[in-house]
Formats: sequence, C-alpha cells, structure tokens
Amino acid sequence: MSKKNNPQVEEVSEFDFDEMLESVGDTHRMAAYHFTQAAKHHMLAASAHDALDFDTCDFHAFRAYRHQINAIQNAEIAVMDFPDPEMDDDFEE
Repeated sequence: MSKKNNPQVEEVSEFDFDEMLESVGDTHRMAAYHFTQAAKHHMLAASAHDALDFDTCDFHAFRAYRHQINAIQNAEIAVMDFPDPEMDDDFEE
C-alpha cells in the first residue's frame, strides 16, 4: 500500500511527533491512536484470512503488531511521566 492509496498514512507521516507529544495527555492520545490502528489492522487481517488472501493477512498482521508496540510504548511513557505523589512517600525514611 503506497501513500497515494492511503491518505491517512500521508497525514500522519507529516507530523513531527516530538512536537506533538507536549503533555502526558498527548502521550495517552497517541497510545489510543496506535491501539485503534492496531485493532483496525487486525480486522483487516481477519477479513483477508477469511478470504484466503494470506499475503494481505500477513501485511495487516505486521502493521497491527507495529501499532501495538507503539501503543504500549506510548502508554508506558505516559505512566512514567505522570508524577505519582504516593511513590514519593515510598522513598522517604
């Protein structure tokens, strides 16, 4: 699938992700975006598998996996960047 065939890919690739993730909320939104994209690609992989189109199935399964990895990474960053006052108490003596 080329960028010409999928305008959504072109839109996302134009963003500067470092500037986009300015807050913990932005990081949560990026995680949600990638989880959503992973789900969409899993549905496309399932449809392709049902149609016995295994090349397309593999393509979408791989795309889903990549989105899943990005989603988990962003979710972890969001959790680690959020200040948790209860954790500060654990280190006081």
